[in-house]
Amino acid sequence: MTTYTIDIRFQTRVQRSPRVLEIAEAFGIGLEDKEFVVFDKLELDIKKGDVVYITGQSGGGKSVLLRELARQMAQGAQSVVHLDSIEFEDKPLIDQIGKDTNDAIRLLAAAGISDAYLYVRKPAELSDGQRYRFRLAKAIETGYDVWVADEFLAILDRTTAKVIACSLQKVARRAGATVLVATTHTDMVADLAPDLVIDKRFREKLRTEVFEDAALRAMNRPVTREEINDLLLKAA
Repeated sequence: MTTYTIDIRFQTRVQRSPRVLEIAEAFGIGLEDKEFVVFDKLELDIKKGDVVYITGQSGGGKSVLLRELARQMAQGAQSVVHLDSIEFEDKPLIDQIGKDTNDAIRLLAAAGISDAYLYVRKPAELSDGQRYRFRLAKAIETGYDVWVADEFLAILDRTTAKVIACSLQKVARRAGATVLVATTHTDMVADLAPDLVIDKRFREKLRTEVFEDAALRAMNRPVTREEINDLLLKAA
């Protein structure tokens, strides 16, 4: 287990101009320099293979925390891949992953893509959920230690998002990868089965919750009706 210390603060300074001074005088606004504290020596214990779920208000500092954790992990000699930066080529899935056909099928199946019809489709021809599964397959192929996702599944409808979140944590745990995600949505705790939840509010307001045996709970999690429907849709 590694302890990460997050200490982030900004110095704010208002650029003075005749109009700024006029507004300050008219409305009684102070123009003195201020220190804005986002994280005050926050210590987080994270072990390899943990799933970390960062949530909270927009503008509260979720993305800042996500980037800082990813930076410190990279400095600690861990390889880091940002899921949203994985690029696709304009050709069938089967042709842009794996060392050979069998390896490609293995990687795609590990991410929940097991329909031969999808193997010969291009990414642009897939649904948003299917494209995200393809991102997971590409992440597995990298063999990287840490998977990072900002604005996690924000563009997906909530049912699809929860199904993909469940798939992500299962795939990552099988691969032994650490997962860091940040999102304003708070409805994926049961699906991500995180080891650590960080709820970041404005300024220093913050709540952390550690879940013991998260991997075991995830393994024993029952299949939901939405997941069954998703499997039926994929098989159709």
